[in-house]
Amino acid sequence: MKPLQYTRPEDPEAAVAVMHSRPDGVYLAGGTNLVDHLKLGVTAPGLLVDISRLPLDGIEPTADGGVRIGAITSNTDLAVHPAIRERYPALSRALLSGASAQIRNAATVGGNLLQRTRCVYFRDATTPCNKRDPGSGCAALGGYNRQHAVLGGSDRCVATHPSDMAVAMVALDAVVVVLGATGERRIPLEELYRLPGDEPETDTVLDRDDLVVAVELPPPQNAVAGYRKVRDRASYAFALVSVAADLTVSDGTVTGCRLAYGGVGTRPWRAHRAEEVVLGSAPDDATFAAAAAAELAAARPLDGNAFKVPLLCRTSVAVLRELTELATRKERT
Repeated sequence: MKPLQYTRPEDPEAAVAVMHSRPDGVYLAGGTNLVDHLKLGVTAPGLLVDISRLPLDGIEPTADGGVRIGAITSNTDLAVHPAIRERYPALSRALLSGASAQIRNAATVGGNLLQRTRCVYFRDATTPCNKRDPGSGCAALGGYNRQHAVLGGSDRCVATHPSDMAVAMVALDAVVVVLGATGERRIPLEELYRLPGDEPETDTVLDRDDLVVAVELPPPQNAVAGYRKVRDRASYAFALVSVAADLTVSDGTVTGCRLAYGGVGTRPWRAHRAEEVVLGSAPDDATFAAAAAAELAAARPLDGNAFKVPLLCRTSVAVLRELTELATRKERT
């Protein structure tokens, strides 16, 4: 049995200092991801730095009309908060679709963003996985890859990012507030995640001792928003595909649109190409299908997941069609 130390710092700065001095340390908050990895032998840190009681929770308005969400706010508290349900409905729906109530009660916002892939090979320490064991190979490329990415993959890794919440937050232009050894900095959430490339073991641009302290959402940008998740069973399964979107329609033209996809990318996937097609166009199925096709032009499906390409296209069209009806109705009232 490997010795494992535990410490509970008194403030965020102390937590960062401990991590800076201990290369074998990891942060522990809700533990819904990390504890599984400890049990499975996926990771074996020498020190757990418990941040679960630091004053990093709560949901507060910001001066610009947005909200600031503390990193250890539970997924449940965020999903049911009145301001989130009313002003950021896509985020609330994404959270409620992501896990059981018991898991949401324990899981934290920061941990949700930084959770690692649920690839079966990553979680099985007896199999090759470049993300877990760099240089060992990627068993998914020639193995079971039904759940894997069609966008953003490389010859070393095709694992998807599992978070529903992150997909919605990427569509909302969220910003992550990070405390590191040199102080605090802000990172757009979309830029937090790395593509796997030749170093799939590195998921984000964070330094090892960086601590996520908050997430900030700007004021709602468009008239209506939604989140739809397609999965193998009706509850608490990871997405085969998902779509987060918001939309504004004025005089029969799309004047505002933000889109993000889940279940198909190696990171929460902001659909910039699709947005460009939709903006300034008529809000109809032909436009929406062309937008999805433009985003998926770079897709690299595998033997087991080629179905995700048409499935995502249909789902994206359905979400935007529904939002168009809501936006048009809202414009008339």
